[in-house]
Amino acid sequence: MADDYYKTLGVEKTASDTEIKKAYRKLALKYHPDKNKGDKAAEEKFKSISEAYAVLSDKEKRQQYDTFGSSGFQQRYSQEDIFRGFDFSDVLREFGFGGTNFGGNTRFSFNGGGSPFGKHSCRTGRPPQTKGSDLVYELTLTLQEVSTGASKTVFFQHGGRSEKVTVKIPKGMISGKKLRLTGKGDPGPYGGPPGDLYIQSKVAADALFQPDGFDIYVDQNIKLSESLLGTTIAVPTVEGRELKLKVPPGTKDKTKMRLAGHGIPHMKGSGKGDLYVRINISLPKKLSREQKSIIEKLAETGL
Repeated sequence: MADDYYKTLGVEKTASDTEIKKAYRKLALKYHPDKNKGDKAAEEKFKSISEAYAVLSDKEKRQQYDTFGSSGFQQRYSQEDIFRGFDFSDVLREFGFGGTNFGGNTRFSFNGGGSPFGKHSCRTGRPPQTKGSDLVYELTLTLQEVSTGASKTVFFQHGGRSEKVTVKIPKGMISGKKLRLTGKGDPGPYGGPPGDLYIQSKVAADALFQPDGFDIYVDQNIKLSESLLGTTIAVPTVEGRELKLKVPPGTKDKTKMRLAGHGIPHMKGSGKGDLYVRINISLPKKLSREQKSIIEKLAETGL
């Protein structure tokens, strides 16, 4: 389960920027590796609070985190996304530490805006060969393509020229999911390695189905008599098949019925989401003379 960044820093969700910064400063002073040499637990704690601060101190990332929650945010943001644009050197120097230098001649490298807790690099007199910037390409996919997989050709700007690449879209690539194409980003400065290209999916609106994560919702209309007496209806699936669904007598309007395992396949691992059928009871705007007579007789019985 993803960490709760607010709990990690020990602040409320309503905390101001100043309160968040104050909380991080207090914890950073306590768990900074320079003060806990050789203490792996303290180093891991420092990484956790630094990740939390990188998100909550950024207005846009904090808004995304508050909107989607811990798990949803982690699905949309990689470690590299989280630390992109966040300068630990300035922050820690402000708190009285020597940038990202955690003692000795070794410091944590930022890798072009990625997590500062990855590969190590030693300081020299030459400019560092840092990784180039990553690129993000938003690819619109139909719900059918997300459910069954697809092959798409993507055109993008790379190194000042137009380039195309064919991408195999796996099943389950719901909105916000990303595929990484290594080395397809911008060239690195001073001869450094190029960044990566991230293909980020966006599921297009569908006239019939409404996706919600890996689940799918579909509306089905039935008559008043069918809701009272029960019926069996045909439910369409994204793959173009039909499923039979038994609607029991006395079903109310807006009832949701679940067809387990008929939603969108999970991108990683096995299993699928569910298909939810929303039952809408259709009422006639005007009754015929015969219908009105029948309804009046039913009313006399107490129905």
